[in-house]
Amino acid sequence: MSWFDGLQAKLGGLAVYAFVRRVLGTLDYQVLYYDSTTDPALPQFAGPIVYVFWHEYIPGPLYLRPHCNLALLISRHRDAELLYQAARLMGYGAVRGSTQRGGDTALRELLRTSRRWNLVITPDGPRGPRRTLAAGCIYVASRLNLPLVAVGVGCHRPWRLPTWDRFAVPRPYSRCRLVFGPRLEIPADLDRDGVEHHRLRVEGLLDRLTFEAEAWAESGERRPGQLPMLCQPAPLRGRVPAA
Repeated sequence: MSWFDGLQAKLGGLAVYAFVRRVLGTLDYQVLYYDSTTDPALPQFAGPIVYVFWHEYIPGPLYLRPHCNLALLISRHRDAELLYQAARLMGYGAVRGSTQRGGDTALRELLRTSRRWNLVITPDGPRGPRRTLAAGCIYVASRLNLPLVAVGVGCHRPWRLPTWDRFAVPRPYSRCRLVFGPRLEIPADLDRDGVEHHRLRVEGLLDRLTFEAEAWAESGERRPGQLPMLCQPAPLRGRVPAA
């Protein structure tokens, strides 16, 4: 990447950061937990954890959990540079690469990173197919011996971009709903059939949680156990310096 491309990426990342801070700060966020110890901003959090949610819903979670010891797996494609720059400005760590292409290098970096950070993977990114879970997150959770938590996200009537994932841009002052699933323990030393079994299991759960969050956001109804979800960092005792 030339110095000019690097400057463009940094300026673009700053623009994304400003949009996330200004527009997403107007949304009404509510959350349901299967297990509240899976939220890195709460005092009862117990980690580290591998989080997965669909690529199209990156903005909401990115806004809500800055400085929470979260490291995103971000591809090395040029179109991912804006996300990389914005994530760093918001206090996230980042691992560049893919668990498929260049996977050994990315896995070694994830192993090092998981000693200090929780990991965030959008398992249908960076190129899709949409809402099809790639096996990389299963392999990572298995190799690192970390629980996996699926997070369903939904917004009320978001604008949809003409991209492979129909990327969701939340409307200002609209509703956003999140559903944190239970901890899923992924066994170590899985063979190919075992990886596929857990891939289908997690894909089905993530789809179900996402449909639940989307229906909840559209209806605007109150759900038993729902809580407001604020933009907040982790408690000071659990934070580490930004990478």
